[in-house]
Order: sequence, then C-alpha cells, then structure tokens
Amino acid sequence: MSDELPGFADVEAAAARLAGKAIVTPLLEHPELNERLGGRLLIKPETLQRTGSFKFRGAYNRIASIPGEQRGRGVLAYSSGNHAQGVAAAALLLGLPATIVMPADAPAVKVANTRAYGATVVFYDRYGDDREAIAAELLEKTGATLVRPYDDPLIVAGQGTCGLELVRQARGLEATLDAVLVCCGGGGLTAGTALSVKALSPETEVYSVEPESFDDTARSLAGGARVGNRPEARSICDALLSPTPGVLTFALNRRLVSGGLSVSDAEVERAMAFAFNRLKLVVEPGGAVALAAVLSGKIATAGRTTAIVLSGGNVDPATLQGALDRNP
Repeated sequence: MSDELPGFADVEAAAARLAGKAIVTPLLEHPELNERLGGRLLIKPETLQRTGSFKFRGAYNRIASIPGEQRGRGVLAYSSGNHAQGVAAAALLLGLPATIVMPADAPAVKVANTRAYGATVVFYDRYGDDREAIAAELLEKTGATLVRPYDDPLIVAGQGTCGLELVRQARGLEATLDAVLVCCGGGGLTAGTALSVKALSPETEVYSVEPESFDDTARSLAGGARVGNRPEARSICDALLSPTPGVLTFALNRRLVSGGLSVSDAEVERAMAFAFNRLKLVVEPGGAVALAAVLSGKIATAGRTTAIVLSGGNVDPATLQGALDRNP
C-alpha cells in the first residue's frame, strides 16, 4: 500500500477510468423532506450504483490499475459484503479471479451476490478471527493482489467520484451546498467525498455519520488521534463495523472533515422505513445513517442546503421487513 495521500487529481483520473463502467447516480430532491427539514435536502442514492453500493467505484479503480503481468494471479479482499461485491464485479469485468474473505454473519444477500459475480468466498468469525491474518495466508499461497476496503489511495480516489458527481449535480440544480453527510466505516467514502467537495466547494462542510456504538471516527476527529471501538460493540449497520478509522483515511478526514455525527439503530430503522415508504428507495442499515442523522435532527437543516449519500441498498428482506414493522 502506498503511504501517499491521494489528491483531487487522482479523483479526476478515477472518474475517467470509471466512465462507462460506474453508474452516474442521480441527485434527488423530495418536497416532503424539504418541508419537514425547513431547507433543501439533496439525496445521492448510491443504492442504484452497480452492485448496489458506492463500493464498486473504488474497487474498479484499484483493480483496473493492477499491472498486466500481475493480473493473472487474481485479487483478494476482505469485506462484510459491499466491498466484496464491488471487488467481485470489477474483477469479473476485467477478467480476473477473485477471492473474498467474509464474516460468517454477513447478510445472505451480500454473500449470494458476491458468489454470483464469480468470486470464491472464504468465511471467518467476525468477533473471534483476524481477517487480515487469514487474508495474509491466502495471499502467500496465491500471489494475488490485495484490494483493501478503504486504506488505499486508489480506493479513496474511486470513492471520491461520488462526491465529484454530487457537487456538479448540485450546481446543475442551482444549489449551494452548506453541508454534505456521508456514512463512515473505515472512512474511504468520507475521505474521497471530502476530497472532491473541498476542491470544488471549499465552503461546504463535510460530516461523517456512524452508528453510535461504532463512532470511532467521530471520537478520533474530536481528539485528533485514531481511537478504536469497544470489542463488545454491536449494531445492525453491518457495513460500518470497522474497529478503527483507517490510517490513510483518517489522515485525510482530520484535515477535511468538520466533525462526526452518530445515530442509534432505532433511528437507522426509522430512516430505512422512511426511504422505503416515502422515497421509494430500498436502503440497507449502514446506507441509511446519513438520512437518519438529518431526520433525527443531528445537524441543523433549516434555511440550509444539505446533501446526503445513501451509500448502499443490499439488505436482507427480513431486516428491511423488521424496520418496516417497527415503523409503520
């Protein structure tokens, strides 16, 4: 992994690489939400992205950059599901074999989709095993290229294309962005989005949003140094359960991000139900945290223009049904 931090030029290069491969997801606005919040809310639904989440952007940018002589040995990644699908789909498009190390409790829909893209899945215990050690053993055997979930300059640059599109689309709507809210696990989407937003709209504030039991980025930003989460912490937001902020991602986020917000699982479920019932969008728990933050008043929206990213829609039917049942 390179220790060099990516810049906005790397995001622009990623956008060129992804042209015709990634979907340019729309920027939506809903009158009911604007009235409820007292301002404009712009919604970037990466639920509509290839593989159902933003992760395809970074995965394709990274894998497309592997030198030709290394491609035959394939790629390997560890992921709870969305990065897994992004890597598997990108590898399939580029003709590379892929192996994914996934937690045994990953949502069944994410496992099934990963396999459907042709990847080999190796399971591990999220709370008892070391996924990086498992990956290291497999890498030694295969010589594959490791595609990290967030702590890689090419991954961050690829995720930054989401923010690049968002700012340009906001301009097309004659909107001046006051704030952008982004979900945060390891911090790759937050860092990439912040790179783009700060380059194109320097006055706009960027905030990370996490589950309240996994608010390591918020606490790290407040304290100025990386801190971890409690081992016993749990959340329904399976996509956002990273133990600590990434090294590279935090180096960017501490410079570019204004602060961190956190939401409860109950607030997440209310946001999922609102997205389904009112916006007609299927959003997974981790993908709904930014919407949960604005709906629960974690940030001022009155008289302001706020943008949020709905980062993924890969949710098991039973999980979605439970959120709908508890929020009729």
